Amino acid sequence: MHHFLNDISMVFAGEAGQGLQTVTETLLRILAKSGYNVFSCTEYMSRIRGGCNTTEIRITDKKQRAYLERIDMLFALSPLAVEHLKSRINSGTLIFAEKSQFAERWDERYIDTPFRRFAVETGSPVFSNTVAAGTVFGMIGLPFERFTDYLGEQFAAKGEDTVSKNCMAAKLGYDFGRLIAADKAILLPSPALTGSSGRLLMDGNSALGIGAIAAGCNFISSYPMSPGTGLLTFLAARSKAFGIVVDQAEDEIAAVNAGIGASYCGARAIVTTSGGGFDLMQEGVSLAGMIETPIVIHIAQRPGPATGLPTRTEQGDLNLALHAGHGDFARAILAPGTLEELAESMQHAFTLAHCFQIPVFVLTDQYLLDAVTTIERRDIKRLPAETAVIKTGAGYQRFLFTDDGLSPRGVPGYGDGLVRVDSDEHDENGLITESFEMRARMVEKRLKRMKPLAEAALMPSIIGSIKEADVVVIAWGSNRGVLEEAIEILGNKRVAGIHFSQLFPLNPDVKSLLEKRALVVMENNAAGQFADLLSLQTGLSIAHRIVKTTGEPFSVEEVAEALSAFKESKRARP
Repeated sequence: MHHFLNDISMVFAGEAGQGLQTVTETLLRILAKSGYNVFSCTEYMSRIRGGCNTTEIRITDKKQRAYLERIDMLFALSPLAVEHLKSRINSGTLIFAEKSQFAERWDERYIDTPFRRFAVETGSPVFSNTVAAGTVFGMIGLPFERFTDYLGEQFAAKGEDTVSKNCMAAKLGYDFGRLIAADKAILLPSPALTGSSGRLLMDGNSALGIGAIAAGCNFISSYPMSPGTGLLTFLAARSKAFGIVVDQAEDEIAAVNAGIGASYCGARAIVTTSGGGFDLMQEGVSLAGMIETPIVIHIAQRPGPATGLPTRTEQGDLNLALHAGHGDFARAILAPGTLEELAESMQHAFTLAHCFQIPVFVLTDQYLLDAVTTIERRDIKRLPAETAVIKTGAGYQRFLFTDDGLSPRGVPGYGDGLVRVDSDEHDENGLITESFEMRARMVEKRLKRMKPLAEAALMPSIIGSIKEADVVVIAWGSNRGVLEEAIEILGNKRVAGIHFSQLFPLNPDVKSLLEKRALVVMENNAAGQFADLLSLQTGLSIAHRIVKTTGEPFSVEEVAEALSAFKESKRARP
């Protein structure tokens, strides 16, 4: 007997090129439109054809945004799927597959699902995806018309014949799904809402792009590198509507220098890359520090070193962003953890970059950027887009000494002043200097902004009840959703969570939040990079580190299990 009431985890697995994205996108759009809470994440191999890629779709009674290891229903469109996912399949997993493909390992968990036969009956094996989607909708019991309406919209451009064949394939799958649901006594969560007008279905790349547009971004430069390319393609597709200049540079060195050049001229510029591409940008970052020119840099993290695992996820580039560029200068590092935070952090990044005249890093990763979930329209906040450019006068000095180290920023052509900048050490006018005294004053000037920058830093979000907790589990970036769910499962008031969406500099008030507690830091890298940084900035010791380096995100189950170790000990000294 199978009952799935509050939370169902469906996984679709197949070869690259089998149209996995088509089937999951169809399901997500219709489920979201029908008022369901959905969360989806993908893992795929670095190849154009073959291999085994998977997408997980969770349907939950309340909003969840984390990867679940458990699989309730597996739709195996390729024989490789079961071997690839064997550690996640349990005795309760229903495996929908074609018997002819799995003959030698067939058992009672398998349901012979004629994806290909139904598709061929309709006219071509290409309709297998539509059959699979129809099977799911049949099991859920959604009105069939919602599916046909969607197919009509999707394939209208391809003509009536394509629409009707897709509808035929969908009906064969749907009727099969109804039979299975009845046979296996499958119960699914009810839709969360009757209407869905206030909700959007969105992936991380889109949320990030929306944040950039809301921040007034009007220039992006990039040399494509996954998973950082999603932001480039999102903004490029909307460049005409929002007046964004898009520069696909010949390499990352050119990309960062074009971004800095555009910013010097008054643009609100961003560059997007991944770790290996950012390696090449470091001299440019140092240039931005020297000429006090704002630039926002998006680093979409993936496992290194070198090419590493180019389509997997990791949080291994914090140290890279923290120490990039030679010499001492100020910077800020943000690491959003939800779609809402992606949109907000991007706006905050532009504000910090322009108000403090510094490079600002936004760290994401493959898991977060490719994740898809429903988001309330009202939860996408629009922050004021602050500009800090003055009209220059005849005697304008770009690097004028001030009490806070921030010189009024002018741009060429706006006012009578000459906006002179130099990558060599310079005086207030931007002229090269060899003066030891001037050098010391300029270094002090550039670093003076660190104090107000720290005071303006975002405070972390608290998960659970911090007052009663003597163990605090700390996460950053994409691990927010998994920590929230694991702490809820644990249900232990002694264990609370804290999520940081700003990693550097830290707000001075953070220390008092963490004092006199056992601190546990979880992150997707080998050494515990944020644990080291947190300890360095607060002087507090980290009792325990939970790290993961496989290239996969943390699952709810493994985090809940890791946290349960802190249940028994009186004062949690792991």
